[in-house]
Amino acid sequence: MNRWLFKSEPDVFSWDDLVAKGDAGEEWDGVRSHQARNLMREMKLGDRGFFYHSNLGKAVVGIVEVIAEAHPDSTAADPKWECVDLRAVEPLPRAVGLAEIKADPRFAEMVLVKNSRLSVQPVQPEEWDAVLALSGAKG
Repeated sequence: MNRWLFKSEPDVFSWDDLVAKGDAGEEWDGVRSHQARNLMREMKLGDRGFFYHSNLGKAVVGIVEVIAEAHPDSTAADPKWECVDLRAVEPLPRAVGLAEIKADPRFAEMVLVKNSRLSVQPVQPEEWDAVLALSGAKG
């Protein structure tokens, strides 16, 4: 199972917005980066990811699950744009901020640190575990 990070501006679509969608989840639409789209094409049902509040907050706030693999993005006129569907799994006990991540040498190679503009990113297993530990999650 792969791990991912999904960035969203909380004033546009927040963690609470995804939680409100319940088990039906939401299409992760509007992504117009070839690199991010290609990463979504790699995702499988059951993959987990971090929900990251970008712009305002700049913190990992929750865990999501891929509930539909890549399919055409309903908001795109061009069929080359695809997305996955996500549902909220659980909030982190404590948000883990970008400043905290950047200050920790365990994250020196993390995509969030090296390419912070990418809206959908892979997360390495050791990075996943370290973020969970910082948040106080039980694993």
